[in-house]
Amino acid sequence: MATTTATQQPAATSAKPGKLTRLVLIVLIALGAAAAAAGGTYFFLAKHGPSKPVAPPPPPPPVFFALDPMTVNLLSDDGQHYLRVGLTLKIADEKMQARLTEHMPELRSRILLDLSNKHPEELSTLEGKHALANELRALIEQPTDAGAPPAKVQEVLFTEFVVQ
Repeated sequence: MATTTATQQPAATSAKPGKLTRLVLIVLIALGAAAAAAGGTYFFLAKHGPSKPVAPPPPPPPVFFALDPMTVNLLSDDGQHYLRVGLTLKIADEKMQARLTEHMPELRSRILLDLSNKHPEELSTLEGKHALANELRALIEQPTDAGAPPAKVQEVLFTEFVVQ
């Protein structure tokens, strides 16, 4: 029996080193693959840097186009009320300013006719002034020439507003 146990032990020990060698080989391959991935990531980020989110370019600053102050008589029972108003238009670019400048006599006429049909009571409240600004914007945006595209006015701003 001593001989049989002696022959069985070397067979059992020879099977373990084969499995152990295979396990060590698999672990070494996995570590090598992880090291290669980490090294590739490091070199890629070192060369290109971390990706930064692309921010949209800031919008161009608006262009403010000041109109000469206007004075008009308002509709009233006694005929003694008038409005003096200064307007500034907020527009997108200088091209629109040049286009509005070309048609300024027509635009001023439209504005004056509209303002002269207002009652002082309409213009005394904040809502009335906001409504007037929106109405003037719509008037200015109307095409001046047949087939021409409408003007683009972002906002009508009051720089002077006196009702008397």
